[in-house]
Amino acid sequence: MTTTSHTVTAPERPARRELTAATVGGVVEFFDWTLYGVLAPYFAQQIFPGGDSLTKLLAAYMGFAVGFFARPVGSVIMGRIADTRGRRFTMTLSVAVIAIGSLLIGLAPTYATAGVTGAVLIVVVRFAMGLSVAGELASTAAFVTETAPRSRRFLYSAVSYGGSALGQLLSFAVLSILLIAFGKEGLENGAWRYGFLLGAVLGLVALWIRRSVEEPEEFVRTRASQERPKVGPLLRAALRTLLTLFFVTVGSTMSVYFGTLYLPQFAIGAGVVSASAGPVLIMVAVLVQFIAMVVFGKISDRLGPLTLTRIGLLYLAVATVPLMSALLSGAVPFLLAACLYVLGVAPALAVLNVLGGRLFPVHVRATAIGVSTSLAVASFGGTFPLVAEAMAGSGHQDWVGWYAAAGAAVSLVASLFIRRSDFRDDER
Repeated sequence: MTTTSHTVTAPERPARRELTAATVGGVVEFFDWTLYGVLAPYFAQQIFPGGDSLTKLLAAYMGFAVGFFARPVGSVIMGRIADTRGRRFTMTLSVAVIAIGSLLIGLAPTYATAGVTGAVLIVVVRFAMGLSVAGELASTAAFVTETAPRSRRFLYSAVSYGGSALGQLLSFAVLSILLIAFGKEGLENGAWRYGFLLGAVLGLVALWIRRSVEEPEEFVRTRASQERPKVGPLLRAALRTLLTLFFVTVGSTMSVYFGTLYLPQFAIGAGVVSASAGPVLIMVAVLVQFIAMVVFGKISDRLGPLTLTRIGLLYLAVATVPLMSALLSGAVPFLLAACLYVLGVAPALAVLNVLGGRLFPVHVRATAIGVSTSLAVASFGGTFPLVAEAMAGSGHQDWVGWYAAAGAAVSLVASLFIRRSDFRDDER
């Protein structure tokens, strides 16, 4: 009698609860981060010192940038916590800090009542939130990399990172509701606080959800191993990959903060869209971006992560300047320009979580992702509204498109240095 043996492959676990826990942090983080940027023109006049409105707004945008300057430091501190204490632990800690920070901003005293106290408080809080957000991004990327089913890695990457788009969408929705309920004058007189208080509530909800998940099995097995290599030599050995991920992130982060945060202010300043219509229309573009990310994530599970990423970056490098010129001239309406722009942003964002995660070993995964991406985001993402507003304020608004296009070109070239052998498993 002949016995035939068959190899049975165990079905992949969907890991939906883990995906929810990863995504909700992105919602909270980008809600708070985007809300600060879109509300800055309203609370700057109450909180920050200055002799004129532009000076106060630039000071508020400096507060926006401070949070990003903290990210490289946070990536080292929180990254090491994630690589030693755990992904879930760090994800829970980071969202708690974000919730507390949002609450404190919502309660900050005005310049008229407490002088520079409110401005100093916001800058300090933004720095602390920057430390925390660095841990949020890195630990979540590692968490998704280690829990997503192999056949749906980039779909899970897209959905989890898509939480950022949902957070942005929610922030613009809140801004629109506040404008309808209180008007521009009401927002400037204190109604902006309601947005940050809502952010604190959302943070508590995310904290509750994240407490229900476990640490990834891959991380638990690695932590339990007898041999734990030193971090320094591992990072030095991965220096080329660290630099490559840094430069790939440059164009991605610039395009995100241009296309979904600063673009309404860009168009409002040029007089091509009204202050009330800009935030409403950008919500449609953000929704388009989220849907495109999910679609590109599914396609990347079949084709690999690099092809669509490079196509998207090439599109941004070539199309940004003519698209923004057409917007400024009135040849292309704001909504169409915004949607066309974010379609180029979506491919890289869809795969970034898992693409970065699979470039580094488990022992230093969160630290490596955090250091390379946070340096890029701090240098080019967090400063984008400040640089763009300075360009526009000096009469060179057309330079903003060139600046964003240059960032995309840098990332495109950097992506060509990622080799298939760099991945830690059999990814294409």
